[in-house]
Amino acid sequence: MGSSVVITDVTVYTPQGWCPGEVVVRDGRVVALRAGQEHAALPRFDGGGGYLLPGFVNTHTHLQQAVLRGVGEGLPLLEWLRCVGEHTVAATPEQTYLSALAGGLELLRSGVTTVVEHLWPNPSDQVHQAVIRALDELGIRVVLGRGIVDRADVTRKWGLDPRLMQPLDEAFAHIDALDRQLAGSRITTALAVPNPRCLTPDGMAAARAYAESTGKTVSIHVLETTTDDDMCRLHAGMGAVDYLDTNGFLGERTLAVHCVNLDAHGRAVFAERGVTVSYNPISNMRLGSGIAPIGDMLAAGIDVTLGVDGAASNDTQDMLLTLRMGAYLQRAAHRRADLFGIDRMLHMATGAAGRVLDGPVHSGIAVGDRADLTLVRFDRDFACLPVLDPGATLLTTASPRVVDTVWVDGEAVIRDGHSTRVDTEELTHRLIHM
Repeated sequence: MGSSVVITDVTVYTPQGWCPGEVVVRDGRVVALRAGQEHAALPRFDGGGGYLLPGFVNTHTHLQQAVLRGVGEGLPLLEWLRCVGEHTVAATPEQTYLSALAGGLELLRSGVTTVVEHLWPNPSDQVHQAVIRALDELGIRVVLGRGIVDRADVTRKWGLDPRLMQPLDEAFAHIDALDRQLAGSRITTALAVPNPRCLTPDGMAAARAYAESTGKTVSIHVLETTTDDDMCRLHAGMGAVDYLDTNGFLGERTLAVHCVNLDAHGRAVFAERGVTVSYNPISNMRLGSGIAPIGDMLAAGIDVTLGVDGAASNDTQDMLLTLRMGAYLQRAAHRRADLFGIDRMLHMATGAAGRVLDGPVHSGIAVGDRADLTLVRFDRDFACLPVLDPGATLLTTASPRVVDTVWVDGEAVIRDGHSTRVDTEELTHRLIHM
């Protein structure tokens, strides 16, 4: 059961555009965009003339990396992965907890209300419990991707570090146990696959069968660089997309991350299978991976969402920065300033994830939506003033400084820019001395 509140004196971003008014929340759902007499008993929240948006949906990150900011700077992807992999193998539950708490809080403070956390495969239940404890304390909504893999390779070119591996049946049983533990919470589970090279054909069949029987989303890195294609052609005699598709892996619950090198054939397959893409522009720039062909994906009919990626390759968890850079990178690539305006980017950051994550598929706040909301007040930062156009200001100048309040299920988990649940001074002290 969620909370109830009437948010007053705000300009609301609706499917029809910006509308002055208010939002009525009852039991964690938006029930009206104008308060009536029947809502008189509900508590009021003065929005102070701010702008109310749907909470952002970050469709890809690795919160365990929030204590690895700047690691492997200047390394290409495979070398960077080996560097991060050593830290992942050595991570303790305490480090994992602090990392998830810090990264998750940074997401909330940039307006994110839902995050797809892509955990690397790890046989340790203690590590998973540390992540869950942190995210539960924060109050953020989470799709927790539990890592799975069934091909070992210490080089990571055709498999994963065997130290992080676990038999698939044990991993599936662990997810079942997590589902029982998390029932009724804001955390649900998904499958997280490192890349196409990490699953055998039998492993893909098992993952697909399990996902279909449980209705779970499957998150997988695909074609972040050319390595997926190169290795799949070498070992399987076909490209990465065909390797996945031939083995029945792709479907409407597949969330393909990065897709920098997704060609016309791959886009046609993804569109036919209903695959959703997570666009992660900043990490693609940082690692020199390239520019994802987002315009071509959209033209093919693919749902494209927005991901921040882990804080070892971004290296922030700032969704507003990702929103801006995601637009600017595409404009630079196509040499056109009229591409990827605020309405397109807000849809990518919110409703575009609805189909793959079972949420609303529209942009803007509408009656019936979960009350996952973000209040932006540009007067919190003089560098955003005056506001000539709220959408333009949001896209071009906004930072976490302007995020005033964030609600999840109608509960204010961020108020006046600060967590209502986590002692940030204590967190800072523990991070400094970890």
